[in-house]
Amino acid sequence: MTKLSVNINKIATLRNARGGETPSVTEAAVKIQEFGGQGITIHPRPDERHITRKDVYDLKPLVTTEFNIEGNPHQDFIDMVLEVKPEQVTLVPDADDAITSNAGWDTKKHLDYLTEIIAEFKKAGIRTSVFLDPLPELVEYAAKTGADRIELYTEAYAKNYLINKEQAIKPYYDTAVEASKLGLGINAGHDLSLENLKYFSDTIPNLLEVSIGHALVSEALYMGLENTVQAYLKRLAKW
Repeated sequence: MTKLSVNINKIATLRNARGGETPSVTEAAVKIQEFGGQGITIHPRPDERHITRKDVYDLKPLVTTEFNIEGNPHQDFIDMVLEVKPEQVTLVPDADDAITSNAGWDTKKHLDYLTEIIAEFKKAGIRTSVFLDPLPELVEYAAKTGADRIELYTEAYAKNYLINKEQAIKPYYDTAVEASKLGLGINAGHDLSLENLKYFSDTIPNLLEVSIGHALVSEALYMGLENTVQAYLKRLAKW
């Protein structure tokens, strides 16, 4: 079964809009796990506009499932991840001022850079994943970096799902097949929702994990957090 890792950045965004500790990022993580979530994802950025460095350290002892830290591997980020030692680090090439992640790595162009960084994480026993556009030709170079997994950047799929879902998913399927051939695990994330998740998870082979934040937190405003987590888990179920 594909694991659900819940990205709690938007909980931090709401907290930071008012200041203080409400809603609590740590309480949200604990509750998500109680409700069946199989991982917690965070994406701390240098300006701390949502997840802060303090959050990273506060969450570490509370995440009893899998802790996934995403980010652009600047030296400060690398040092923090090596100190916290999450189960997984996902490398994302977003600019410091990006509103949200908006592109995957050119693994051919950045092969040496990624290889060096990934070797450092793997030496520390941290599973590594690289954020990747659905381009099969880049998978070979993702494998050469030494990464354990790729995370498919699914914005294009989500955007085109209602227009032509078969066409929207084809490059993702092709990329996943290539990744499987090369021994890479497959994660996915960005704009996946209750509407489009089931078709994606049913179609993509060897999908190990999805990371979902914005849609899940938004839907929880209407459905409640427990109901929403359970609804996502049902979408991922194979029976």
